[in-house]
Amino acid sequence: MEPLAAYLTPRLDPGSAVDLARLAESRGYECLWVTHGTSWDSLMLISAYAHATRTIGLGSGVLPIYLRHPVVLAQEALTLTALSGGRFRLGIGIGHRTTMTDALGLDMGNPIQVMREYVAILRSALSGQAEEAGIRYRVRWKSALPRLPRPPSVFMAGLSARMLELAGEIADGVILWLCCPAYVREIALPAAARGRAKHGKSLDGFEVVAAVPVAFTDDPEAAIALFKQDLTRYLGLPFYRAMLAASGFREDMAAFDRHGVVSDRLAASLGAVGDQKMLGDYVTAYRQAGVTLPAVRPIGLPDAVHYRSTLEACAPRRG
Repeated sequence: MEPLAAYLTPRLDPGSAVDLARLAESRGYECLWVTHGTSWDSLMLISAYAHATRTIGLGSGVLPIYLRHPVVLAQEALTLTALSGGRFRLGIGIGHRTTMTDALGLDMGNPIQVMREYVAILRSALSGQAEEAGIRYRVRWKSALPRLPRPPSVFMAGLSARMLELAGEIADGVILWLCCPAYVREIALPAAARGRAKHGKSLDGFEVVAAVPVAFTDDPEAAIALFKQDLTRYLGLPFYRAMLAASGFREDMAAFDRHGVVSDRLAASLGAVGDQKMLGDYVTAYRQAGVTLPAVRPIGLPDAVHYRSTLEACAPRRG
Protein backbone atom coordinates (compact mmCIF):
# COMPACT_ATOMS: atom_id res chain seq x y z
CA MET A 1 0.00 0.00 0.00
CA GLU A 2 1.50 3.34 -1.04
CA PRO A 3 1.59 5.92 1.78
CA LEU A 4 -0.97 8.70 1.81
CA ALA A 5 -1.10 11.65 4.20
CA ALA A 6 -3.80 14.20 4.99
CA TYR A 7 -3.99 17.86 5.95
CA LEU A 8 -6.25 18.57 8.90
CA THR A 9 -6.34 22.20 10.01
CA PRO A 10 -9.50 23.47 11.73
CA ARG A 11 -10.40 27.14 11.68
CA LEU A 12 -13.58 27.01 13.77
CA ASP A 13 -13.54 24.37 16.50
CA PRO A 14 -10.16 22.76 17.22
CA GLY A 15 -11.77 20.20 19.51
CA SER A 16 -13.91 18.70 16.75
CA ALA A 17 -10.81 18.18 14.62
CA VAL A 18 -9.46 15.69 17.16
CA ASP A 19 -12.23 13.28 16.14
CA LEU A 20 -11.15 13.67 12.51
CA ALA A 21 -7.56 12.94 13.55
CA ARG A 22 -8.73 9.66 15.07
CA LEU A 23 -10.68 8.92 11.89
CA ALA A 24 -7.59 9.55 9.74
CA GLU A 25 -5.54 7.17 11.87
CA SER A 26 -8.19 4.45 11.74
CA ARG A 27 -8.42 4.76 7.95
CA GLY A 28 -4.70 4.20 7.43
CA TYR A 29 -3.36 7.66 6.65
CA GLU A 30 0.41 7.72 7.16
CA CYS A 31 0.70 11.27 8.53
CA LEU A 32 -1.41 14.28 9.52
CA TRP A 33 -0.11 17.70 8.51
CA VAL A 34 -1.23 20.96 10.10
CA THR A 35 -0.87 24.38 8.49
CA HIS A 36 0.01 27.51 10.44
CA GLY A 37 -1.83 30.61 9.30
CA THR A 38 -3.67 33.29 11.22
CA SER A 39 -5.95 31.03 13.24
CA TRP A 40 -4.95 28.33 15.76
CA ASP A 41 -1.41 27.52 16.81
CA SER A 42 -0.29 24.49 14.79
CA LEU A 43 2.08 23.03 17.38
CA MET A 44 -0.62 23.01 20.05
CA LEU A 45 -2.98 21.31 17.61
CA ILE A 46 -0.33 18.70 16.87
CA SER A 47 0.06 18.12 20.61
CA ALA A 48 -3.70 17.51 20.86
CA TYR A 49 -3.56 15.11 17.90
CA ALA A 50 -0.62 13.31 19.50
CA HIS A 51 -2.59 12.67 22.67
CA ALA A 52 -5.65 11.50 20.73
CA THR A 53 -3.79 9.07 18.44
CA ARG A 54 -1.17 6.35 18.78
CA THR A 55 0.55 5.59 15.48
CA ILE A 56 -0.10 8.21 12.81
CA GLY A 57 2.71 10.62 11.93
CA LEU A 58 2.27 14.29 12.78
CA GLY A 59 3.78 17.21 10.91
CA SER A 60 3.81 21.00 10.85
CA GLY A 61 3.22 22.03 7.30
CA VAL A 62 4.46 24.71 7.69
CA LEU A 63 5.72 26.99 10.48
CA PRO A 64 7.05 30.42 9.35
CA ILE A 65 10.60 30.70 10.67
CA TYR A 66 10.37 34.40 11.54
CA LEU A 67 7.85 33.73 14.32
CA ARG A 68 10.21 31.64 16.47
CA HIS A 69 13.88 31.74 17.32
CA PRO A 70 15.49 28.54 15.95
CA VAL A 71 16.51 27.43 19.46
CA VAL A 72 12.96 27.92 20.74
CA LEU A 73 11.58 25.94 17.82
CA ALA A 74 14.11 23.18 18.48
CA GLN A 75 12.90 22.94 22.09
CA GLU A 76 9.28 22.80 20.94
CA ALA A 77 10.09 20.19 18.29
CA LEU A 78 11.96 17.98 20.75
CA THR A 79 9.08 18.26 23.21
CA LEU A 80 6.56 17.18 20.58
CA THR A 81 8.87 14.40 19.48
CA ALA A 82 9.01 13.06 23.03
CA LEU A 83 5.26 13.47 23.64
CA SER A 84 4.34 11.74 20.37
CA GLY A 85 6.76 8.84 20.70
CA GLY A 86 8.88 10.02 17.79
CA ARG A 87 6.02 10.68 15.37
CA PHE A 88 6.63 14.41 14.87
CA ARG A 89 8.01 15.92 11.64
CA LEU A 90 9.07 19.54 11.54
CA GLY A 91 8.04 21.55 8.49
CA ILE A 92 9.21 25.16 8.20
CA GLY A 93 8.90 27.90 5.63
CA ILE A 94 9.42 31.57 4.89
CA GLY A 95 5.84 32.80 4.95
CA HIS A 96 4.78 35.93 3.07
CA ARG A 97 5.50 39.62 3.42
CA THR A 98 1.80 40.39 3.89
CA THR A 99 1.89 38.54 7.21
CA MET A 100 5.54 38.64 8.27
CA THR A 101 6.20 42.31 7.44
CA ASP A 102 2.90 44.10 6.83
CA ALA A 103 0.93 42.45 9.64
CA LEU A 104 3.69 41.66 12.18
CA GLY A 105 6.39 44.20 11.36
CA LEU A 106 9.13 41.58 10.95
CA ASP A 107 12.10 42.18 8.69
CA MET A 108 12.43 39.20 6.37
CA GLY A 109 15.87 40.13 5.08
CA ASN A 110 17.12 37.83 2.32
CA PRO A 111 14.83 34.78 2.71
CA ILE A 112 17.29 32.31 1.16
CA GLN A 113 20.12 33.52 3.37
CA VAL A 114 17.96 33.61 6.49
CA MET A 115 16.63 30.10 5.87
CA ARG A 116 20.13 28.67 5.43
CA GLU A 117 21.31 30.22 8.69
CA TYR A 118 18.11 29.26 10.51
CA VAL A 119 18.32 25.59 9.56
CA ALA A 120 21.99 25.40 10.58
CA ILE A 121 21.16 26.67 14.08
CA LEU A 122 17.99 24.59 14.28
CA ARG A 123 19.79 21.35 13.48
CA SER A 124 22.52 22.11 16.01
CA ALA A 125 19.95 22.94 18.69
CA LEU A 126 18.02 19.74 17.94
CA SER A 127 21.21 17.90 18.82
CA GLY A 128 21.50 19.76 22.13
CA GLN A 129 23.97 22.55 21.49
CA ALA A 130 24.15 25.53 19.14
CA GLU A 131 26.79 28.17 18.58
CA GLU A 132 26.50 30.59 15.70
CA ALA A 133 27.65 34.12 14.88
CA GLY A 134 25.70 34.71 11.72
CA ILE A 135 24.21 37.68 9.93
CA ARG A 136 20.83 37.45 11.67
CA TYR A 137 21.42 35.27 14.76
CA ARG A 138 24.01 35.23 17.55
CA VAL A 139 23.64 31.99 19.47
CA ARG A 140 25.52 30.22 22.26
CA TRP A 141 23.16 27.68 23.81
CA LYS A 142 23.21 24.23 25.38
CA SER A 143 20.26 22.03 26.38
CA ALA A 144 19.88 21.10 30.03
CA LEU A 145 18.08 17.85 29.19
CA PRO A 146 20.01 14.77 30.34
CA ARG A 147 18.85 12.80 27.32
CA LEU A 148 17.50 14.05 24.00
CA PRO A 149 15.06 12.21 21.73
CA ARG A 150 16.14 11.50 18.19
CA PRO A 151 15.74 14.78 16.27
CA PRO A 152 12.70 14.96 13.99
CA SER A 153 13.09 15.18 10.24
CA VAL A 154 13.25 18.76 8.98
CA PHE A 155 11.12 19.66 5.96
CA MET A 156 11.17 22.95 4.06
CA ALA A 157 8.33 24.54 2.16
CA GLY A 158 9.35 25.73 -1.27
CA LEU A 159 7.83 27.37 -4.32
CA SER A 160 10.69 28.97 -6.26
CA ALA A 161 13.45 26.93 -7.86
CA ARG A 162 16.02 28.65 -5.60
CA MET A 163 14.20 27.72 -2.39
CA LEU A 164 13.55 24.20 -3.65
CA GLU A 165 17.24 23.78 -4.45
CA LEU A 166 18.10 24.96 -0.94
CA ALA A 167 15.63 22.44 0.47
CA GLY A 168 17.40 19.67 -1.40
CA GLU A 169 20.69 20.86 -0.01
CA ILE A 170 19.88 21.32 3.70
CA ALA A 171 16.53 19.63 4.48
CA ASP A 172 15.24 16.06 4.74
CA GLY A 173 12.27 16.79 2.52
CA VAL A 174 10.17 19.47 0.87
CA ILE A 175 6.52 20.47 1.30
CA LEU A 176 4.57 21.80 -1.70
CA TRP A 177 1.24 23.58 -1.91
CA LEU A 178 -0.69 24.51 -5.08
CA CYS A 179 2.09 23.09 -7.23
CA CYS A 180 0.44 21.16 -10.05
CA PRO A 181 1.96 17.81 -11.08
CA ALA A 182 3.71 19.31 -14.11
CA TYR A 183 5.46 21.89 -11.91
CA VAL A 184 6.54 19.17 -9.50
CA ARG A 185 7.99 17.08 -12.31
CA GLU A 186 9.59 19.82 -14.41
CA ILE A 187 10.77 22.40 -11.86
CA ALA A 188 10.47 21.30 -8.22
CA LEU A 189 12.20 17.92 -8.40
CA PRO A 190 15.05 19.01 -10.70
CA ALA A 191 15.73 21.94 -8.35
CA ALA A 192 15.77 19.70 -5.28
CA ALA A 193 18.01 17.26 -7.12
CA ARG A 194 20.52 20.04 -7.80
CA GLY A 195 20.61 20.81 -4.10
CA ARG A 196 21.12 17.17 -3.17
CA ALA A 197 23.89 16.83 -5.76
CA LYS A 198 25.93 19.50 -3.95
CA HIS A 199 26.54 16.88 -1.26
CA GLY A 200 26.86 13.96 -3.66
CA LYS A 201 23.33 12.72 -2.92
CA SER A 202 20.47 11.63 -5.14
CA LEU A 203 16.79 12.14 -4.41
CA ASP A 204 16.66 8.69 -2.80
CA GLY A 205 15.39 9.12 0.77
CA PHE A 206 14.35 12.72 0.15
CA GLU A 207 10.65 13.07 1.01
CA VAL A 208 8.49 15.10 -1.35
CA VAL A 209 5.20 16.04 0.32
CA ALA A 210 2.53 17.74 -1.78
CA ALA A 211 -0.84 18.92 -0.56
CA VAL A 212 -3.56 17.64 -2.91
CA PRO A 213 -6.79 19.71 -2.77
CA VAL A 214 -9.81 17.46 -3.32
CA ALA A 215 -13.53 17.21 -2.60
CA PHE A 216 -15.64 14.05 -2.79
CA THR A 217 -19.12 15.33 -3.56
CA ASP A 218 -22.21 14.97 -5.72
CA ASP A 219 -22.48 18.78 -5.79
CA PRO A 220 -19.32 19.74 -7.69
CA GLU A 221 -20.44 23.28 -8.44
CA ALA A 222 -20.58 24.20 -4.74
CA ALA A 223 -17.19 22.61 -4.02
CA ILE A 224 -15.56 24.28 -7.02
CA ALA A 225 -16.95 27.65 -5.94
CA LEU A 226 -15.50 27.06 -2.47
CA PHE A 227 -12.12 26.14 -3.95
CA LYS A 228 -12.09 29.25 -6.14
CA GLN A 229 -12.82 31.31 -3.05
CA ASP A 230 -9.81 29.70 -1.34
CA LEU A 231 -7.60 30.38 -4.34
CA THR A 232 -8.30 34.11 -4.47
CA ARG A 233 -6.05 34.90 -1.51
CA TYR A 234 -3.12 32.97 -3.00
CA LEU A 235 -3.43 34.83 -6.30
CA GLY A 236 -2.56 38.01 -4.40
CA LEU A 237 0.70 36.64 -2.96
CA PRO A 238 3.90 37.26 -4.99
CA PHE A 239 5.56 33.90 -4.23
CA TYR A 240 2.51 32.00 -5.46
CA ARG A 241 2.05 34.24 -8.46
CA ALA A 242 5.63 33.60 -9.56
CA MET A 243 5.20 29.84 -9.14
CA LEU A 244 1.88 29.81 -11.02
CA ALA A 245 3.35 31.91 -13.84
CA ALA A 246 6.16 29.36 -14.15
CA SER A 247 3.49 26.64 -14.21
CA GLY A 248 1.90 28.11 -17.34
CA PHE A 249 -0.97 30.07 -15.79
CA ARG A 250 -0.03 33.65 -16.77
CA GLU A 251 -3.21 34.16 -18.79
CA ASP A 252 -5.37 32.85 -15.94
CA MET A 253 -3.74 35.27 -13.50
CA ALA A 254 -4.09 38.15 -15.93
CA ALA A 255 -7.81 37.36 -16.26
CA PHE A 256 -8.07 37.25 -12.47
CA ASP A 257 -6.37 40.65 -12.21
CA ARG A 258 -8.82 42.11 -14.71
CA HIS A 259 -12.04 40.57 -13.48
CA GLY A 260 -11.36 39.16 -9.99
CA VAL A 261 -12.57 35.71 -11.06
CA VAL A 262 -10.60 32.46 -10.79
CA SER A 263 -10.76 30.60 -14.09
CA ASP A 264 -12.24 27.12 -14.42
CA ARG A 265 -8.96 25.98 -15.95
CA LEU A 266 -6.90 27.11 -12.96
CA ALA A 267 -9.26 25.50 -10.44
CA ALA A 268 -9.34 22.24 -12.40
CA SER A 269 -5.53 22.17 -12.65
CA LEU A 270 -4.88 22.77 -8.96
CA GLY A 271 -7.53 20.51 -7.41
CA ALA A 272 -9.98 17.70 -8.07
CA VAL A 273 -13.71 17.68 -7.33
CA GLY A 274 -16.01 14.73 -8.01
CA ASP A 275 -16.20 11.00 -7.46
CA GLN A 276 -13.75 8.56 -5.91
CA LYS A 277 -12.08 7.66 -9.21
CA MET A 278 -11.48 11.29 -10.12
CA LEU A 279 -9.85 11.98 -6.76
CA GLY A 280 -7.79 8.81 -6.94
CA ASP A 281 -6.55 9.67 -10.41
CA TYR A 282 -5.50 13.12 -9.22
CA VAL A 283 -3.51 11.67 -6.32
CA THR A 284 -1.91 9.23 -8.76
CA ALA A 285 -0.87 12.12 -11.02
CA TYR A 286 1.17 13.54 -8.13
CA ARG A 287 2.80 10.20 -7.46
CA GLN A 288 3.71 9.87 -11.13
CA ALA A 289 5.21 13.37 -11.03
CA GLY A 290 7.59 12.24 -8.28
CA VAL A 291 5.74 13.08 -5.06
CA THR A 292 6.63 10.47 -2.44
CA LEU A 293 3.90 11.45 0.03
CA PRO A 294 0.72 13.01 -1.38
CA ALA A 295 -1.31 14.70 1.35
CA VAL A 296 -5.06 14.86 0.74
CA ARG A 297 -6.34 18.30 1.67
CA PRO A 298 -10.15 18.45 1.69
CA ILE A 299 -11.31 21.71 0.15
CA GLY A 300 -12.74 24.20 2.63
CA LEU A 301 -13.08 23.85 6.39
CA PRO A 302 -13.88 20.75 8.45
CA ASP A 303 -17.50 21.89 8.71
CA ALA A 304 -17.93 21.65 4.91
CA VAL A 305 -20.50 18.98 4.04
CA HIS A 306 -17.98 17.02 1.95
CA TYR A 307 -15.02 17.24 4.36
CA ARG A 308 -15.41 14.00 6.32
CA SER A 309 -16.60 12.03 3.31
CA THR A 310 -13.55 13.22 1.36
CA LEU A 311 -11.20 11.89 4.05
CA GLU A 312 -13.06 8.59 3.98
CA ALA A 313 -13.26 8.32 0.20
CA CYS A 314 -9.52 8.90 -0.29
CA ALA A 315 -8.38 6.79 2.68
CA PRO A 316 -6.08 3.78 2.14
CA ARG A 317 -8.46 1.77 4.35
CA ARG A 318 -12.14 2.54 3.85
CA GLY A 319 -14.93 1.64 6.24
